[in-house]
Amino acid sequence: MVSMAKIGVLIVDDSAVVRQVVSAILASDPQIEVIATAPDPIFARAKMEKRWPDVIVLDIEMPRKDGITFLHEIMAERPTPVVICSSLAEAHSETMQRALAAGAVDIITKPKVGLKGFLNESGRQMIDAVKAAGQAKVKALTRRSVASIAVAPKLTADAVLPVSKALAGVQTTEKLVVIGTSTGGTQALEVVLKALPRVSPGIVIVQHMPEKFTAAFAERLDGLCQISVSEAKHQQRVLPGHALIAPGGKHLLVKRNGAQFHVEVVDGPLVNRHRPSVDVLFRSVAACAGQNALGVIMTGMGDDGTRGLLEMRQAGAATLGQDEASCVVYGMPKEAFKAGAVQRQVSLDEIPTAILNYFKSY
Repeated sequence: MVSMAKIGVLIVDDSAVVRQVVSAILASDPQIEVIATAPDPIFARAKMEKRWPDVIVLDIEMPRKDGITFLHEIMAERPTPVVICSSLAEAHSETMQRALAAGAVDIITKPKVGLKGFLNESGRQMIDAVKAAGQAKVKALTRRSVASIAVAPKLTADAVLPVSKALAGVQTTEKLVVIGTSTGGTQALEVVLKALPRVSPGIVIVQHMPEKFTAAFAERLDGLCQISVSEAKHQQRVLPGHALIAPGGKHLLVKRNGAQFHVEVVDGPLVNRHRPSVDVLFRSVAACAGQNALGVIMTGMGDDGTRGLLEMRQAGAATLGQDEASCVVYGMPKEAFKAGAVQRQVSLDEIPTAILNYFKSY
């Protein structure tokens, strides 16, 4: 039996300790090979001439050349999946948004102190981020297939919200859209939300993103879009022309008070290894909105959102899935489609029109 090729990773960070720790984390997984490390982009270039990596783990602040400049160069020359490995300091949030806009596929926490603790607590997150990047299609990059990824035991939405027996029993004229996405979703959401006119249905979004980045991400989109975009706040009403993004590190639910929808921001365990979880959001919408909702599942690794979207469809909601050709990672939409949760698959560019056409039908 011929084994699948490993994901070759280049680590670029000016800290020798970080390079050592990240290398140890990634090398612990049999599907990943750390092919080289470099203290800055200049040294990285020399390593890449010998072997081009499948994935680059990249720091931002480095001597001689910063990570953002290097990221732009990579995407212009030979688009390659890049995972930003940096501190989550709020002061750097704008820089992180620039990195995502430039084509980075994910952001993970850079270990600063307590490296043994980091290995125990965040090692799985780093491995998953690199594996997702290894499957990503970045612009024109043709990705080789990689081995199927073994998923650790994970909790379902039952851990946060039990299945409701009374689905959307009270009539309402309010309509809403719920969107779930992960790897590649920051760029995909920008495409969708920028295309929507000011008069649009209310939108609630779960984007898998680290804590402290969602507020800056929402603020950036708000400046680009005709609709208003903000990080969701507890008990905030879902209004037409507004999009609410789940805060990183919290679950987001939709509830109904009379004929009006509002959101609840709650704590809880990881669901499908994520918090916020798409399944939690979608299940809450199945219970309170039924046929008054449209569920959209977009690019991302894994199957978060599959069960919740199926529950939405069974409750009478319309459902859409992003097609394979336009996904960075065709994981979440694929699993939802296989499960029968997706009524129709459409390209990323078609999603805004599909949203508007659905609500014109009422």
